[in-house]
Amino acid sequence: MLRLFKLLFFLALVGFIGLVGYAYLGDIAPQSTEIVEPVTLDVD
Repeated sequence: MLRLFKLLFFLALVGFIGLVGYAYLGDIAPQSTEIVEPVTLDVD
């Protein structure tokens, strides 16, 4: 049972390190684009 917990902890640690490394490469950064849409207001 202790081996299973060690394995799960190791996999979680490796996954976290991989996710942080992937984020530092900039592949997770969102693409920002400007969206302009005209709005007509019906005000009396």
